[in-house]
Amino acid sequence: MSASRASAGKGALSVPEAARQAVRELLRVAPTTQRLADLFTAAGHELYLVGGPVRDALLGRLHDDLDFATDAHPDRVLQLVSPLGPTWTTGIDFGTVGVQLTDGDVQHRCEITTFRNDSYDPRSRKPEVRFGSSIEGDLSRRDFTVNAMAIQLPLQAAHPVVDPFGGLTDLSRRLLRTPVAAEQSFDDDPLRMLRAARFTAQLGFSVDPAALAAIRTMASRLSIVSAERVRDELVKLVLAPEPRRGLELLVDTGLAEYCIPELGRLKETVDEHRRHKDVYAHTLTVLEQAIALETDGPDLVLRLAALLHDIGKPKTKSVGPGGKVSFHHHEVVGAAMTRQRLTELRFPKDVVDDVSRLVELHLRFHGYAEGEWTDSAVRRYVRDAGPLLERLHRLTRSDCTTRNPAKVRALSSAYDSLEQRINELAEQEDLQRMRPDLDGNEIMEILDIGPGPLVGQAYRHLLEQRIDRGSLPHDEAVAELRRWAAEQDASGGAAPAAKNE
Repeated sequence: MSASRASAGKGALSVPEAARQAVRELLRVAPTTQRLADLFTAAGHELYLVGGPVRDALLGRLHDDLDFATDAHPDRVLQLVSPLGPTWTTGIDFGTVGVQLTDGDVQHRCEITTFRNDSYDPRSRKPEVRFGSSIEGDLSRRDFTVNAMAIQLPLQAAHPVVDPFGGLTDLSRRLLRTPVAAEQSFDDDPLRMLRAARFTAQLGFSVDPAALAAIRTMASRLSIVSAERVRDELVKLVLAPEPRRGLELLVDTGLAEYCIPELGRLKETVDEHRRHKDVYAHTLTVLEQAIALETDGPDLVLRLAALLHDIGKPKTKSVGPGGKVSFHHHEVVGAAMTRQRLTELRFPKDVVDDVSRLVELHLRFHGYAEGEWTDSAVRRYVRDAGPLLERLHRLTRSDCTTRNPAKVRALSSAYDSLEQRINELAEQEDLQRMRPDLDGNEIMEILDIGPGPLVGQAYRHLLEQRIDRGSLPHDEAVAELRRWAAEQDASGGAAPAAKNE
């Protein structure tokens, strides 16, 4: 079910229950909030806990990073908090000063922002910062009503949640609604549309129909947002507890076309006769199954590989006799597309390399699945996967979404057999550190050559022999090197005659 169609009442939280949870959570961080509150009130300033921390306190899941708003200007804030701990001023032009406070073993990263009443240039999502004079005005510029609440400090029963836009009610309904007209909010900052998808994945909330309609109409506005900001939101979405909900919203509203267009285009693989499974639905299921196999928390590389593993299918789709659909070499095409998309989104090079490699390798198992795995096939599989082997195991297992129980059992059994063969060979050989039986110095001595490209060619040949035949005795390795060198010489290559020993 699409996140936009999910029931807003699912898991609904009553307002009194939310208030009780907030009290418990706020008491937990009271030493930090009280310390700041005493400081600001003594100096004649207002201080409020605002935004996400208020929402999370009401949900009973407050984290260690805390956001505050104040009527004090940034220079004054910096003057007040500098004696408390390490500070940072990277956001001071936007009215934000940061300070790290210690409460026992807990480090709280606190960011304190001067009330703002911004204006926006339609050509950019960067606001013209204007300092405001009230908490209500400051809250009006927030993305969603559930993030547009504040709690005045110090904590007092007489000071309930400041909630000018009905955020408490929306929180109880698990609903994302904008404080002002959705069209104005998304026009001011188009990234808020992507944040709506992220919050559906993180919090399990649904989106208000008016906001949903605005996203569909204004999706193209996302194109003015920097790739880095889009990437950061996508990462949070993909790593969320329910990424499928957020991804479905991206596709259903057209937002995907402006951030990860390959995902929506997977629907192109479904033909009118339904002779091939829905690759889009299959992809989302693979992602969920990969998540179920995680053991050490959310794995960005694995999740991105699951999400992108079949994006080469639309480009490689062909229909043969009898309507049979095929996608020859879609893993190779998909790996190149993955590399291009993640690079354009400014992902780190190691993430780009690892995800692209997994996409390229995700079908490798099926090339061996029909027969007995030879030792050389196992070695090559391990060599090609390298440090990604465990992730490749999980991705390959996740890529089975058939509803045929017999086929599920057969594929699972075949992969069990492969993992067993890997373990058996690993007990005999160091599969993760396969090296030729002769190193570079030995190659140069035997061939009587100096450093150069030929050494690398010989090294790679011996590595292939190591993979195909296993570890060779020294004499056999020398003989193989000499045979190779003679063959290169006979074919007009640059290899010299091997040195006699």
